[in-house]
Parts: sequence; structure tokens; C-alpha cells
Amino acid sequence: MINIVLFGAPGSGKGTQADKLKEKYNLIHLSTGEVIRNEIRSGSALGTLAAKQMADGALASDDLVCGIINKFISSVADDTMGVIYDGFPRTMNQANEFDRMLKFKEQSVSMMIAIEITDEEVVKRISERGKISGRADDQSEEVIHNRIAVYKAQTAVVAEHYAAQNKYFGVDGMGTIEEVFERICAVIDKNR
Repeated sequence: MINIVLFGAPGSGKGTQADKLKEKYNLIHLSTGEVIRNEIRSGSALGTLAAKQMADGALASDDLVCGIINKFISSVADDTMGVIYDGFPRTMNQANEFDRMLKFKEQSVSMMIAIEITDEEVVKRISERGKISGRADDQSEEVIHNRIAVYKAQTAVVAEHYAAQNKYFGVDGMGTIEEVFERICAVIDKNR
């Protein structure tokens, strides 16, 4: 089974690319952000906690996210072709726990693919998305800049963690959706 971590700043196109990769490679797509947003919509205690944490642009807590991911990993059938993890892991605690969860199933991260775009492009893309989505965290430039800062501060060590295992691959995220998709597919095809 292939386990691909799709990595990148908010607005880098992870969800868009994950959907395309899911179709091409017959993979399961786990969008951590979508799972958390569903939990928030449900009004559960976890959802309320996540909403409070994310309102100011912070990431949901490691315990909250890891609990959701562990539940998901436990439900994945052994004959599944693979999984794209979109937006996870984002911190070293999450990465270490993720590695442990996968090891329990005799698996590991196959590769981390980082979609790389500039901060200016992040602001542009998220602002445009906010006009369409109506998501509050996509509409405030201050919150967007905070999300970028949090992403950089907490996730750089995760990239280093997988780079040390020769599993990190940076991909230029500028250009059309199809151009970025072709770059990502080239990395997957070369490293499967």
C-alpha cells in the first residue's frame, strides 16, 4: 500500500491535486481539513474545540487530529491501493504519532510531496477561494497571514523529518492545475 503525504501551505492546491491523484491512482483521499470541518458542523465537543482553535488561524491540536487520523487508519482495508493524506501530519508530534500508527499496520509513509508556492500566491488563492466558499478563515487577510506563519513555524520540521528519510519531494505549485498535476505524477511514478 502506498501512503502519500500531500504537503503545502494553505491554498497551495492540495485538495484539488489530491482529488485528481485519487482518480488516477485509485487511492483513498483523506482531507484532514474536511474531516475537521465536518466535526465542527456536527456540533460535537471535539468540533467545538476545533472551531475555537481554528477561528484565529491556528491549527487544530495534535491530540484532536491524531485521534481522527487513527480512527481513519484503523478503518482502511488492507487491500486498498493506497491513501493520500492531505494536510497531515503538520507537526512533529503528529509525524511521530503517524509513523507509529502506520508501523502498527506494518506500513510507512511512502513519500511526502510538497506543493511549493509563494506567500503572495497563498494570499491571492485563499482570498479568491474565500469569495466562493464563504469560509471565514479564507476571508480575512490577517487570518491568512497568521495561517501562513503557523504553517511555516510548525511544519518545517516535518518536512525535514521526511527529507532525512529520503521521502520528501518538493514540486513547483505555480502554473495550471494540470501542469502541477503532471509534476506530482512524475514524482509518484518515479518513486513508487
